[in-house]
Amino acid sequence: MRAGLFIALIAAAYFGGQVQDCFAQKRPPASPSESTKVSPRKEGTPRKETGRSADPYTVGFVTGTPQCTEFALAQDIATTLAGGQETGPQGQVALRVLPMVGNGGVRNVLDVLTLAGADVAIAPVVLVDRLRETRTFGDISDRLTYIAALHIEEFHLLARAEIGSLTELSGKRVNLGDDDSAGAILGREVLNRLGIKISESNLGPEAALDGLRKGDLSAALLVSGKPVSFLTQVSQLDNIHLLPIPYFKELLQQDYLPSTLRHKDYPNMIAAEAGVDTIAIKSALFVYNWPRGSERFQLLEFFVETLFTRFPEFLAGAHHPKWREVNLAVQLPGWRRFRPAERWLQQQSGGEAALRKAFGRFLEGKPTANPPDREELFQEFLRWRERNPDK
Repeated sequence: MRAGLFIALIAAAYFGGQVQDCFAQKRPPASPSESTKVSPRKEGTPRKETGRSADPYTVGFVTGTPQCTEFALAQDIATTLAGGQETGPQGQVALRVLPMVGNGGVRNVLDVLTLAGADVAIAPVVLVDRLRETRTFGDISDRLTYIAALHIEEFHLLARAEIGSLTELSGKRVNLGDDDSAGAILGREVLNRLGIKISESNLGPEAALDGLRKGDLSAALLVSGKPVSFLTQVSQLDNIHLLPIPYFKELLQQDYLPSTLRHKDYPNMIAAEAGVDTIAIKSALFVYNWPRGSERFQLLEFFVETLFTRFPEFLAGAHHPKWREVNLAVQLPGWRRFRPAERWLQQQSGGEAALRKAFGRFLEGKPTANPPDREELFQEFLRWRERNPDK
């Protein structure tokens, strides 16, 4: 490789007609009579395009809308990994990261499962779990793995000033985001669980904010990691505020986390020392499980090694503060980690490898030294170690 820099490209409006639009129809307004766990509609098993990529050195990174934090994180990755690379005689580079505009929901996962140039995606864990459980796209357990668990994504519920509580949204027009986005699917699910019937709208962030200002909407939901730079456009003069979403443990505990939006996150909307309670979901960086040894597998192996090696760079400077929530070693229950990522972590820290050896010694001499559920027992052992760090 030869020294040089390249400028990361940002792609918008990528999708067009490349993938069959499985989600064109809008759902009717959500009601409490629907199932409290709203799952995507089941579709046929999609096939991955296997044609040779136009640029074998480019990792396709599917992310959320440009207004969301997840797109900002993808840009962070693209621009950071761009620096310090060497170029060939025609300016070619060994690794490029190309952010692709998605809706942050089902479509992101579908693109990774189908498009030859789409390799990785930031997606809510609970949403991908739903797709796997319902087999919306068939069995995706062997087609998707994860590189790393990421940050949490908060629910931002913007409401007009006259709306004082979540229950006051009953019967009102509320925007949940684009069809089959994380906001539409999970927002609908949460409102169902809480027994709140709304008139659902499915607009993008810009149109939703305009609708709030004009009074066409009573509220609008945005699911993204705080602080969302897009929300700096909102001020108290807009007659809009952030509405609390109570964390009802008995209704939400299984899939959602409690969180709080604070003045430092949104000084234009939250008073000093004040906070707005809300809920949140976990996100992760998922990757298509290309065959080992294939061209794309080798490219993604290089991507993982580069991303992990340079990860400390994301924790300082002008990078988004959500990077400071990321622990590369955290495991995602129920999912297999991309093998190169698992191998890198083991080689660098030796922590899990040492624990596996200790676990193996623990099992020696037991009635069943090699139980069929060994991996499950090991994961339980790791969880116990996290709860009991002094033992």
